[in-house]
Amino acid sequence: MADERVVLDCRGQLCPLPIIELGKAFLRTLPGDELTLLADDPGAAADVAAWCRLRGQLLVEQSPTAAGPSGRPATVYRIRHS
Repeated sequence: MADERVVLDCRGQLCPLPIIELGKAFLRTLPGDELTLLADDPGAAADVAAWCRLRGQLLVEQSPTAAGPSGRPATVYRIRHS
């Protein structure tokens, strides 16, 4: 991808959709690229951390953000392709 900013807005989607979208998007990245995922699924924190650990990717940041369409609190995950 080289310097492109990829933002996946998965707010309003429940498990496993945010992780499926993350996996698809990572197929188009190169080492060093970063991807941002917005998710409000209650299980996303554990799912994203496990996905990164199992695939050897770096979870750079995990921080709260505005709620999505579901009204649930959302989180921003920044993941770097290792």
